[in-house]
Amino acid sequence: MSELLELIKSRKSVRSFDGRPLAAADRERLAEYMSAVTNPFGIPVRFVLLDAAENGLSSPVITGETLYVAGIVARVPGAETAFGYAFEKLVLYAWQLGIGTTWIAGTMKRETFERAAGLREGEIMPCVSPLGYPASRRSLRETLMRKGVGADARKPVSELFYDREWGTPLPEEKLRPIADAAEMVRWAPSAVNRQPWRIIVRDGCCHFYEARSKGFSGEKTGDLQKIDTGIALCHFVEGLRELGNSPAVLVKDPGLSVPENAEYVTSVQF
Repeated sequence: MSELLELIKSRKSVRSFDGRPLAAADRERLAEYMSAVTNPFGIPVRFVLLDAAENGLSSPVITGETLYVAGIVARVPGAETAFGYAFEKLVLYAWQLGIGTTWIAGTMKRETFERAAGLREGEIMPCVSPLGYPASRRSLRETLMRKGVGADARKPVSELFYDREWGTPLPEEKLRPIADAAEMVRWAPSAVNRQPWRIIVRDGCCHFYEARSKGFSGEKTGDLQKIDTGIALCHFVEGLRELGNSPAVLVKDPGLSVPENAEYVTSVQF
């Protein structure tokens, strides 16, 4: 198993923290990393560390946290996908350091977080995350939440990757060259574990689509399922790179026939 796939499969959302503030060295590493995070779209994503007590920040689903990170992006085309890609890179880096995270878009006093983060005109703050060391045991609320959304279950690759057209599963011989990266996509986290991405593999390109569900888009957050698709894209592109490929990300709709609730997002040439 590749190192990245192992990291992705080991990472879990953390909602129960042990109350310790981040060690100075870990906080410094995170700050340095988040100042340099990039995404394939060239859309800057700004990260802000927020002391929970100092700013009066909390979430009813989180316990023991002392620090949050807010992600901010300009309200421009492609913002949500770029945000998901960049934020997930930070989440995975934090996990490498032993620091837990969980994506939060709704279970917080949004105005308080936006004010603390210094949100400006023309920007959105789709999500925040606590940052801290996981508690030795999950709270009962966290255990019930994970069970409620089936957090440890994932769709099979055959339901996510299609061969040349929507709904036709990719055969094993075509999957084999990208199998590890496809598995990384399968394990990408998403809001209530909906896994709203679908990929059509055609002529050396993987075309990413958002299979939209109602109730995941808002003025303050943007389209959360496009953010989820950005997370899956991050896993795929970074996975291909780890495997020695040089993928190119481009936005060029191939004009394929797809269901009404599906929207083209981007393509990866490999």
